[in-house]
Amino acid sequence: MSVVLQSNSGWVLDSQSLIDRGYTRCITWTGHQKTHVKCNFKRQCFHILKSHYNMSGRVDGGHTVMAQKTEKSAKKRKRKHGELNQGEIDAKAFHEKIRSIILEGTKALVDSAQSLGYLSGETETSQDPLPSQDCRLAALCEIAKELPLVADEEQEWTQSLLTEEGGASHVDLFSQVTENSQAWAAVVPLIGEEYIIPPNTAFLLSDFTRIQPLVQCGRRFDVIVIDPPWENKSVKRSRRYSSLPSSQLKRLPVPLLGSPGCLVVTWVTNRPSHLRFVRDELYPHWGVEVVAEWFWVKVTTSGEFVFPLDSPHKKPYEVLVLGRYRPANDHTSPLQTANAPVEDKRLIVSVPSALHSQKPSLSEVLKLYVGAEAKCLELFARSLQPGWTSWGNEVLKFQHISYFNLEPADTSKAVATEDTADNPAET
Repeated sequence: MSVVLQSNSGWVLDSQSLIDRGYTRCITWTGHQKTHVKCNFKRQCFHILKSHYNMSGRVDGGHTVMAQKTEKSAKKRKRKHGELNQGEIDAKAFHEKIRSIILEGTKALVDSAQSLGYLSGETETSQDPLPSQDCRLAALCEIAKELPLVADEEQEWTQSLLTEEGGASHVDLFSQVTENSQAWAAVVPLIGEEYIIPPNTAFLLSDFTRIQPLVQCGRRFDVIVIDPPWENKSVKRSRRYSSLPSSQLKRLPVPLLGSPGCLVVTWVTNRPSHLRFVRDELYPHWGVEVVAEWFWVKVTTSGEFVFPLDSPHKKPYEVLVLGRYRPANDHTSPLQTANAPVEDKRLIVSVPSALHSQKPSLSEVLKLYVGAEAKCLELFARSLQPGWTSWGNEVLKFQHISYFNLEPADTSKAVATEDTADNPAET
């Protein structure tokens, strides 16, 4: 059950179930021979058993280390001067403003989840290490930038991932939107690696300078989720991924991608300057009206905050800023639209992934505000979702086969399901 519960405070999500629902039917090929497989995201990625867990996912003796902050690291972080800088003062003020919302809302949601038997602690601990894969996708995007752009009139902006016979086709991932229009997931070889592509999905692998195929393919979206690679000291130190100056985000062609009334959702770090930028500069620049702020609260499998709520260094929550795209030539009153109003200060509670920058899917939550048939887009994505279009220079990162467990499926059930999909019953 991907949405464990919903209340006036928000939602409790099972992030692994949200991923796995896209892979109930998965097919792989050996030559032209098709094989049905059972596919699940590796469970150990969501074994966050204790607070203060090690964000690097370091493995010790087959177990993911959930390390307590050591005295040595505490000394490293100790400020030479006791005074807070302006950014820290702003962060403290913002935290105090929302603290009771986070504390009381999370307690209510966790208590309700535990009454259903969820977030009651893991009885089994995984002995398997976290999957680790050297992602070269961003580097490949840099190389692809050296290739000349084709004139618009000569270019096909979309392409099919699979051939009519069902096998993987030869595709250009960097200058065309690639689609899997089938109702099943597929294990396919791409750029020297194997990836698992969910059903009814589309993606473009490119960096900021080569996003135009997404615009040129002519689609308008009802939901746009953005997970920017915000600049911060932690990212610079770790070099996990390249960051982007805030000012560059204004170049994202959101007005060319969003339909009138499109729900725009941006993940924001806990730096108040980033939050102010989104609310006061970025959204107005795009013509997006801020309608709500939500909070993703990260808890352990026992329902505890992954970091102390009042930790001066890392907070157990992140902010989402939600807005509606209001084109200048659209004179429709917000009250006249069919979209449900978005409530403010809602919480999304879930066990986070131990893999860096893997956010929970928002598809089931946002469906309440845009409808089940909405066209959805994720920008700066690192994974794919069924029914969504995704763009980013690491858009296939968490689709790599190393993050999944594959085993033979019950062929009789798989074939029966496929036959039903090909020949639906008449009503």
